Amino acid sequence: MDTVKFLLYFSDFIVPFTMFYIVVYGFFNRTDVYESFLKGVKEGFQIVIEIAPTMIALLVSIGIFRASGALDSFSELLAPARKLLHIPVEVIPVFIVRIFSSSAAVSFVLDIFKEYGPDSRLGMIVSIMMSCTETVIYTITIYYMSVNIKKTRWTLPGAMFATIAGAVASVAITELIM
Repeated sequence: MDTVKFLLYFSDFIVPFTMFYIVVYGFFNRTDVYESFLKGVKEGFQIVIEIAPTMIALLVSIGIFRASGALDSFSELLAPARKLLHIPVEVIPVFIVRIFSSSAAVSFVLDIFKEYGPDSRLGMIVSIMMSCTETVIYTITIYYMSVNIKKTRWTLPGAMFATIAGAVASVAITELIM
């Protein structure tokens, strides 16, 4: 059996083994595992209930932003910085939307794949960009809201700097490998 087949076979058993281990560990430590599991599920549902309105508002806002043409206008405002950093114009909407929503950014990525192909320069840039940038606003909103943090301090500037660095790096990496 070669290594890849072994790893694929082994990966099928990781989750069941982990669950079995937790139950056995709980048994030997005299912990009611089922009750702990139910408590975790209840806490998870409570978090979903608390953040659902924010998620819905964020997704609706992105839809309006895209449909109204504001995304294209905002992309034009970034033209000087885009030219300075050698970022293709087709990538800018992916970058902007990625800051707010990963799923909306994926729709832009798929549009680029359809038009230019996944192995094209633009396809490579957006693929790398999606893997090395974060949904900054979504992440800050959801995570900070779930633990009731009101003051984000340097989180937003730091996350935006990292996201811009990821976008520039995606272009640079693509230039190196293509």
